[in-house]
Amino acid sequence: MRRLLQPAAPYLLLLGALLVALASAGFWLAHRPVELRAPVIDFTVQRGLGMRQAANHIAAVGVGVNPRLLTWLAQLTGRANRIKAGSYEVQAGVTPWQLILKLSDGDVSQASVLLVEGWTFRQMRQALETAPELVPDTAGLSDAEILSRIGATEAHPEGLFFPDTYLFDKRSGAFAVLKRAYGAMQQRLAQAWAERDPTLPLKNPYEALILASIIEKETGRPEDRGLVASVFANRLRIGMPLQTDPTVIYGLGHDFDGKLRRKELDTDHPWNTYTRPGLPPTPIAMPGPDALRAAVRPQPSEFLYFVARGDGSSEFSRNLADHNRAVDRYLRNGRPN
Repeated sequence: MRRLLQPAAPYLLLLGALLVALASAGFWLAHRPVELRAPVIDFTVQRGLGMRQAANHIAAVGVGVNPRLLTWLAQLTGRANRIKAGSYEVQAGVTPWQLILKLSDGDVSQASVLLVEGWTFRQMRQALETAPELVPDTAGLSDAEILSRIGATEAHPEGLFFPDTYLFDKRSGAFAVLKRAYGAMQQRLAQAWAERDPTLPLKNPYEALILASIIEKETGRPEDRGLVASVFANRLRIGMPLQTDPTVIYGLGHDFDGKLRRKELDTDHPWNTYTRPGLPPTPIAMPGPDALRAAVRPQPSEFLYFVARGDGSSEFSRNLADHNRAVDRYLRNGRPN
């Protein structure tokens, strides 16, 4: 029996050497940089694609990798069933093994979009629906449909979204960003309301959001927000109209031509805080974190008036006589007529 088995030993040695050579070749191919058609190549793996289909697509867009090799590597390492849909970015020097790791780890490429403090919902929608790396899946929908789809309970979208820079996976939808921005504002607003001044003349967090949006539009300098907030809080306490131009402008909508006239201040509508006491029915823009804080914790003061100085700062007054002198000093002929 031993003599019959001995001749097989050279074949086993040869097979072992062959397997080692194949493994070495596979390792070399897996870690050898592939050629790219361009310095940077973006590609998207659609949901539902298998490893073989994904490998064929990657090769087709200009990544110089053999689809069979890529599929074999994924299968050999147990990653073939772990690839994730999304947009990916590869640069010069990438290897087949790095491609497998990207696909199985979901290392998708990202882009960003900035939602600016003081923007209206209309401006925010436009930014999201024109962002080159976002799918405009909100286009054509009404504001009410958008609110419903993101799970918002409010009837009006204005001010409900937190201004910030949002990172997102390329080719994801605008809805995903909106939902995150809505959740961020809900969290920030709840925290601000929990830390509010107990003497604040506001009934609920939504009223704080409305006031914060007005503060956002009325302040050119961050250091003035606390006093601007105090003016509005003081007026609310005594039932004095807020008389703030940004709410009137918001109510005019597309009819506003850039100049606010006396007749527009005298024309009643829900957002006209010259003709109606209290807060307007909705926010007028997206307030940032500083405006939120100022709305719930105004700087204590006895001021009832303020006027812009023209350099971004404001002049504050306790009575109408002082205010009229400040208006004459800083605005003069710039008052609405």
